[in-house]
Amino acid sequence: MRLLSRRLLLAAPLAMPLAAPALRAQPAWPNGPVRLIVPFPPGGSVDTLARLAQPGLQAALGVPVVIDNRGGASGSIGTAAAARAAPDGQTFLFVFDTHAVNPALIPNLGFDTRRDLAGVMLIGTAPMLITTHRSRPWRDLPAVLAAARAKPESITYGSIGNGSLAHLTMTLMQEQGGFRVTHVPYRGGGPLSAAAAAGEVDLPMATNAGLGGQVGQTLRPLAQTGASRSVLFPDLPTVAEAGLPGVDALAWWGALAPAQTPRPILTRFHAALMQAFRAPEALARLAQPLGIDAVLSSPEEFEAFLDRQMEVWGQVVREKGIRAD
Repeated sequence: MRLLSRRLLLAAPLAMPLAAPALRAQPAWPNGPVRLIVPFPPGGSVDTLARLAQPGLQAALGVPVVIDNRGGASGSIGTAAAARAAPDGQTFLFVFDTHAVNPALIPNLGFDTRRDLAGVMLIGTAPMLITTHRSRPWRDLPAVLAAARAKPESITYGSIGNGSLAHLTMTLMQEQGGFRVTHVPYRGGGPLSAAAAAGEVDLPMATNAGLGGQVGQTLRPLAQTGASRSVLFPDLPTVAEAGLPGVDALAWWGALAPAQTPRPILTRFHAALMQAFRAPEALARLAQPLGIDAVLSSPEEFEAFLDRQMEVWGQVVREKGIRAD
């Protein structure tokens, strides 16, 4: 490649005066504060990851990085703001797994999830935990299932909202296990975490990160939703091991940018994000206490992953007739 470039330069010396002004015309980036839109309230897992990355991004990019919380409508309000932002590298978006569900869940989003946003990185994945407040009597998931079958809809479970991965997963669990529980949707991880601490619902269901470090303290874990046990909870059975085979659902977190953001900017931001999350203190916090398995993918890998998630969970939304709040 270097040899080819040298030959081209020697062969076309007259082109250099024309090319140089064009190169100088390229605007510097970043040319001001970089905004990270978090489409959920403060205190939830998406907000936590954005703030975990913030210091490292500032160090790598040399400009302030500002967190912009824009919650509502299962993350779609803040996501719409990012999709409509100028593709100049000054705005990026952190999302949760609801991002892949919203196109099927919410009519007239006002943007196209795949066309209007460019993938940057799949940050990590984690199982969801089915938990109960320490004041409740159940010690494992089979005990909950027995109680729910005996008195359908008498037990409540909480999620971060209608159409969330926890909601969809519990919908599948109920169908497979022949029991009925009552869904209590909250508007994000922060409100759910607060409700879990107060014992407002029988079964808070979210990732360890989304439950704010309460698992093993205020909350008793009953089962986890991944296909295999997580490193953070090696003694906690999976849902399949607890009697509902075939259930395999992982929460995930990712970063995106407005479509048409120049590739050099995306490449540099991806590198800065990689540097931020590969810092030893960031990796340690992802593992414990958050319980997130770092993936730190390429943009192409994230976009392929997102396509699969949209297909799988969109089908569940359509087949079960699930609607937004």
